[in-house]
Amino acid sequence: MSSTVTPLPAQLDKIVERFKKRTDPKQRYQQLLAYGKKLPPMKEEDKVPENQVSGCVSQVYIAADLEEGQIFYRGDSDAQLVKGLVAFLITGINGLTPAEVLQIPPDFITETGIPVSLTPSRANGFYNIFQMMRQKALILLNR
Repeated sequence: MSSTVTPLPAQLDKIVERFKKRTDPKQRYQQLLAYGKKLPPMKEEDKVPENQVSGCVSQVYIAADLEEGQIFYRGDSDAQLVKGLVAFLITGINGLTPAEVLQIPPDFITETGIPVSLTPSRANGFYNIFQMMRQKALILLNR
């Protein structure tokens, strides 16, 4: 179980634990690349400025829909490693309510060990992607 004060949703916790077990940065990269390959393609019409994550060196897009009270994200990036970060977050967070997404503290990102394996700009981008997902959840919560 993660050491965050607020328990992580089960699926996200499972992924975080998987990454914590990988001490070799190369293994983390390989795991992220594997996640990226499983990410479903994002429709071009979703690649609009309001879905673009700011503060990322790569082009990154996050879109979200609310279906029966649950939030479902779609995302893409032009960089394979960043696509893996997007897939990591989508896999861990999809299906939660917007309120549940907003309760997730960002400290799980550090717990994974992934940021130490990334360049500072990519590590910052990982955080920015998560913040965009929280922003989308807040918008959907207030509809």
